[in-house]
Amino acid sequence: MTRDILDEFEQQRRAPAYRSVTASLGLLVEDRASGFCGDVVDVDARAVVLRDRNGKRREFLFKPGGFLIEGKPVTLVRPKPSAPTGPVVTNSGSVRAAGPAVARTAVASRIWVEGRHDAELVEHVWGDDLRELGVVVEPMHGLDHVVEMVGEFQPGPQRKLGVLVDHLVTGSKEDRLARQVASDFVLVTGHPFVDVWAGVWPRVMGLKEWPDVPRGQPWKEGMCAALGTDVKGFWPMLRNKVHTFADLRPELVGAMERLIDFVSA
Repeated sequence: MTRDILDEFEQQRRAPAYRSVTASLGLLVEDRASGFCGDVVDVDARAVVLRDRNGKRREFLFKPGGFLIEGKPVTLVRPKPSAPTGPVVTNSGSVRAAGPAVARTAVASRIWVEGRHDAELVEHVWGDDLRELGVVVEPMHGLDHVVEMVGEFQPGPQRKLGVLVDHLVTGSKEDRLARQVASDFVLVTGHPFVDVWAGVWPRVMGLKEWPDVPRGQPWKEGMCAALGTDVKGFWPMLRNKVHTFADLRPELVGAMERLIDFVSA
């Protein structure tokens, strides 16, 4: 026989309401189903771990009225995360007041980076700072058309543009293009590495240095081949190993900090 949804609703409505108690560490409770009694020693998103007087530990899922405290059924709930009480240091090393970061409405100024990986790495380290400033980072997907793109952007005193360039070394194609677009309202900075990946210290992946890639071979593909992996699988691992600006080479950090100062001035 199929149960009517209204019957189920009525059953839920009549279910007893149990007192909610925060599952704080050290709280002595009893699991109603098994009778296991102990103090709370660990809590995660789905369960609580109890330890009895003999040191035995057991995990129990959170459930309405699933536990007893002083013989009365209660519903254990996860502790609320504590709000920071002092200054917060962001991944970029800047310090801001405690409390959730409040994103500003986007300003007209922009920071351009060469590709998606550059944009993701910048977000990973400087995202909190950029949201507070209201500065948006956009990938250009290459530098070949940067002169035309800057012309269309129409930089000005209230519409500044910062450009982060890979392999910005004297005499390179990147250097020549950077000189063409630089102005009072456009700042081009960069790092000497052939790709932004190389701006991450290899130690974050347990390496002393990145593998050498023969000239003429695509750098990412060549490096991944030397490591026995592929670009698609390696990039998320590398990005997620970066936790703060200290995991990046100073050339990359300095270039990005200059751009942020320029567009937010």
